[in-house]
Amino acid sequence: MSLQDGVSRGRWKPGPGWISALRAGLDLIFPPQALDDGPRPQSVGLSPEAWSRITFLDDPVCDGCGVPFEFHQGPGVRCAACMARPRAFDRARAACLYDDASRGPILQLKHADRTDLSPLFARWISRAARELIAEADVIVPVPLHPTRLLRRRFNQSAEIARPLARLTGLAYLPDALRRVRATETQGGKSGGGRRRNVAAAFAVPASQARRLAGRRVLLIDDVLTTGATAEGCARALKGAGAQCVNLAVIARVQEAANRPI
Repeated sequence: MSLQDGVSRGRWKPGPGWISALRAGLDLIFPPQALDDGPRPQSVGLSPEAWSRITFLDDPVCDGCGVPFEFHQGPGVRCAACMARPRAFDRARAACLYDDASRGPILQLKHADRTDLSPLFARWISRAARELIAEADVIVPVPLHPTRLLRRRFNQSAEIARPLARLTGLAYLPDALRRVRATETQGGKSGGGRRRNVAAAFAVPASQARRLAGRRVLLIDDVLTTGATAEGCARALKGAGAQCVNLAVIARVQEAANRPI
């Protein structure tokens, strides 16, 4: 079993697969409720009112970081920030803005064991990142350090990447990238602080390098803030021979601001 897809073996607790199967069974007895406590949906998800409050992103956006533009400026146009400091990843797309409307469901996946939301988020990403998916050869999740994975028992990025790979037919490489240095949480740090925090934190195992050589990688994460984590991953992947690294996330902040996640 993949490390990033695995479950802690120290003290057995039900992992994502068991939890999802249990929830599917319970849904037959107790129909699912909307994530926002709105009217009951037909399946796990948002009520129509909550859905309408989420700011889903589509063109026009910056081709480099996916931040929304007010009007279309032509294909391949990048924002001033991307022009001033090119990023280590090549392109990025986000399904929606990270704000009061989207924060709750994302944090439920990340901190409340709501892995049943993963297919929903994978579908959001498949729409927003359709151009990047068409260019990709493989899907790689941003990894967690083993100590954090032990505490959380699952990697939220891997939980999104796996159903996305099934949905798109792309090869899924959950162990192509490892977090080799335990880092502090990125929340509360400036852009420079975030970059320093993840410096040299990621590496590609020698056994995985051949699977990346010349390949076009779609990197999956939950939220894009400053891009420091994604850039650290991109440098490691390109150092191992990846042809290009694009990024797809559930949500991104409106600006590269210091926001707690």
